[in-house]
Amino acid sequence: MSRRDDEMDPRFREEPIDRYVLEGLPPLSAQPDFLFDRPELHYPAQLNAAAELLASAPPGRVLFHTPARRWTYGEIDALSSRIARVLVEAGLVTGGRVLLRGRTTAMLAASWFGVLKAGGVVVATMPLLRQRELAVIVDKARADLAVCEADLLDELAPVCSTVLTFTPEGDGDEELDRRVRGVTGVFATVATAAEDAALLAFTSGTTGTPKATVHFHRDILAIADCFPRSILGVRPDDLFLSSAPLAFTFGLGAHIIFPARYGAASILLPVATPEFLGEAIASRGPTILMTAPTAYRALLKHARRDEWASLRRCVSAGEHLPAATFDAWLSTTGHKLIDGIGATEMLHIFIASPPDAIRRGSTGQAVPGYVATILDDNGDEAAPNVPGRLAVRGPTGCRYLADARQANYVANGWNITGDTYHRDEDGYFWYHGRSDDMIVASGYNIGGPEVEEALLLHPAVRECAVVGSPDGERGMVVKAFVCLADDRAADEKLVRELQDFVKATIAPFKYPRRIEFVDALPRNESGKLQRFVLRDRELDRERAS
Repeated sequence: MSRRDDEMDPRFREEPIDRYVLEGLPPLSAQPDFLFDRPELHYPAQLNAAAELLASAPPGRVLFHTPARRWTYGEIDALSSRIARVLVEAGLVTGGRVLLRGRTTAMLAASWFGVLKAGGVVVATMPLLRQRELAVIVDKARADLAVCEADLLDELAPVCSTVLTFTPEGDGDEELDRRVRGVTGVFATVATAAEDAALLAFTSGTTGTPKATVHFHRDILAIADCFPRSILGVRPDDLFLSSAPLAFTFGLGAHIIFPARYGAASILLPVATPEFLGEAIASRGPTILMTAPTAYRALLKHARRDEWASLRRCVSAGEHLPAATFDAWLSTTGHKLIDGIGATEMLHIFIASPPDAIRRGSTGQAVPGYVATILDDNGDEAAPNVPGRLAVRGPTGCRYLADARQANYVANGWNITGDTYHRDEDGYFWYHGRSDDMIVASGYNIGGPEVEEALLLHPAVRECAVVGSPDGERGMVVKAFVCLADDRAADEKLVRELQDFVKATIAPFKYPRRIEFVDALPRNESGKLQRFVLRDRELDRERAS
């Protein structure tokens, strides 16, 4: 189990320290058990993740490909050190938080490294967030210092006292651009401890007020030494591409942590629509693609198998991977999608399987370095093939910053993810739905994602979401919100056709008794489907009737 006592700190902390995050950590008794059984997870007591990552390759090797140019490890190392000096001159001390706001650019990535080099704690935020949302994050993180892309300043300026603006490549006339160019001398990276806080990663807020999860310097290396090592087999010649922004830990791993750990490179796209992703695959030749099921479905429209021959690994995460999407991607590109489940609380993916061990429809097995199980309502391990709550332990885990909801996520040393799964006799995990997405209708437990998968097999369905809708007779009934893929009339005839199709595809009692056609589904900034919005809408209708 992690220790964070000052008397164990090898540096004796003579420099100024901001203790806010340290004092906001959950007590050890409320934290999960941490596992470091594998030799690659044995880290020294003194560790700075930024310095470690940037030392993974010769200075002349390319780390980032941007629309404007290529950036080498040496250039990013030097730039991030200059940024670190500017941040310290602006008042940053060890343990202080720096909010990052920007698109996926070289300057934002270099600032991420710079904050860690200066001993600070990164608080990355989505560029689409508005003032109201940013105010919550600034207040929770107590982030009085920010680094912001110049044209995104308006929403941030009213809620943050000190903001240094930049241009995507750092070659403009914004304040951070100018101050970085004026730095002279060498910056000595702060000798942080492995258990010093490095990141405050905010949950996406799909279930209420966002929570800030604390991750240490060692956690950054741990996620790189587990999933990409065992599942992706990352090589120095790999080139990563992802649509996820740096503010989400899935994207952080794909853009920065995974490539840098193995001396590889990544493509940074400020705009990552399916059209831009498809073009980047064809023109840039990435070998590892990491995005969400929704994006894979959209990418199928742009798939050019002969021009996408560079791909060797395709990772899907962020939401459940429907079998229909898996099949379509395999048929179109020749690649199996590597399904993975991760969590902001765990920092990255902890269940997945390499291509040669994938079982269609299963998320996979626990990633080496992690252990996972299924718990019943009493907190005991469930028998094989019995659905229950997914629980996981590993080298990373949940530490909410000053938040009573820690007790909802951690129990008896396990991280309880909020997902309902069953595990088969071979240790493969099969998704049923979010624990709060389970629909109980007439005594039957029905997983909404299973019904969604069935509907997605119908050619008229572009997207769909399934939730429970209150019903006086059955308690709840299955309701589907459907976005159409063609110009079919959204009428009762199509409703009956879709219902009959589901009945013929999965157990008939699971069919959607109610179907509503909509133009779009509610999603958060990371693209995750917000089923709770639809559930709340149904409850409001019930109350109003």
